[in-house]
Amino acid sequence: MNKMLKRSTLLINVVFLTACGTVQQTTVTSQTGVTRQQKFSVSEQEMNAIAANEYKKMLNTARSAKALNNDAALAARVKRISNRLITQVPKLRPSAANWAWEVNVFDADELNAGCYPGGKIFVYSGLVNKLKLTDDELAQVIGHEISHALREHSREQYSREQNVGVGVAILDIAGQLAGYQGVGNVAGQAAELGLNLPFSREHETEADLVGIELAARAGYNPDAAASLWKKMMNTDGNGPPQFLSTHPSPTNRQATLQQAATQVQSLYDAARKK
Repeated sequence: MNKMLKRSTLLINVVFLTACGTVQQTTVTSQTGVTRQQKFSVSEQEMNAIAANEYKKMLNTARSAKALNNDAALAARVKRISNRLITQVPKLRPSAANWAWEVNVFDADELNAGCYPGGKIFVYSGLVNKLKLTDDELAQVIGHEISHALREHSREQYSREQNVGVGVAILDIAGQLAGYQGVGNVAGQAAELGLNLPFSREHETEADLVGIELAARAGYNPDAAASLWKKMMNTDGNGPPQFLSTHPSPTNRQATLQQAATQVQSLYDAARKK
């Protein structure tokens, strides 16, 4: 009886922990309508510190392999475009003006780029060279990745997975109290298919929409977003079904971006006149 009571107490404590967290708006109201509030259970400072440490490790690894910023012209181009985007960041998230922004190019064949929390940008040379990206298209890629950081998708996903993990533990404890074992394993599989992946698709769409606005404000053609994904589609084929994909399908993505391009056209026109 005492053992069951202890387990019940633990279950109650876990439920309480799951309910903890802060709700906030990471970016201001955008031209493309991204206004969703987000819930976090880890602080921005903690997440940025983790990201800065991982970014430093990446730089050290690339430096040791002599694969860091070797193409001076490409590195300068990526930094120039990134800096134009960064100057527009305060219009979407004022506090991000205080981030310790960094921009680096890794010499690698992969089609990859990213922006870690706190403004740590990286671009793989293969992405630019293999897809023959124009400045407008490269701005869309970098703007998309910056937008993940502005919207703090990594922190939100980390917080969500913490809560999913706690929820699985709750079910497992409840199952053990009822005399069943392994309930949490089944719940974990369901969470992967029913919770985490749709959440990631939502993040990708938000980054697309905020990113195209950021690029337009910096004077980069919003129509390049659709042309970028046409190149991606030609490289990657049809990709996985949308149901199990962490990204929207190329067709849906292009349609969304084409609509967003019309919404931010006035911002692009105004930036070009400056």
